[in-house]
Amino acid sequence: MADYTKKLARAAGKHGGTPYGDMVAYEYSLATSAAGIPLDSDAAAALGTADTIKLGIIPAGTRLLDMVATVSDVFTATSTCKLGFAYVDGVDVTAVPQDADYFVAALDLNALAVSRKVNPTRPVTLPKDAYLVLDLDVAALAAAGQLDVVVIGQMVGTI
Repeated sequence: MADYTKKLARAAGKHGGTPYGDMVAYEYSLATSAAGIPLDSDAAAALGTADTIKLGIIPAGTRLLDMVATVSDVFTATSTCKLGFAYVDGVDVTAVPQDADYFVAALDLNALAVSRKVNPTRPVTLPKDAYLVLDLDVAALAAAGQLDVVVIGQMVGTI
């Protein structure tokens, strides 16, 4: 039986040099009124099919590892959404393309639940600031709801 060692194995998995580590957890939320209008946003109408809401900015240099989404107050029946990222400047990057469903392709918004990242996407490091985007897959929201998302990553810096 052969014994192999990965190149640079001793350097793998190191933190960024700060004594308190470099893991990050960014929190984002979406709350809607009883009419389905997002609170604390520039939206004047209820979210509908294919609408996108930018929940916040994920800083450049963040290596995306995981996500936890908590629906603590249900939205409209049969409502689902995608969670991913899109660059703030709108310009794609070939090495790390924008991905509308990087974290999850069909998050159920009409059931109380805690969900993790379910899409089998590799960890990527964002080369520039990106929005955490929610793309809605339902006709229109028509209920008060609450979604909290925590993006878990490692701050490795930009290359």
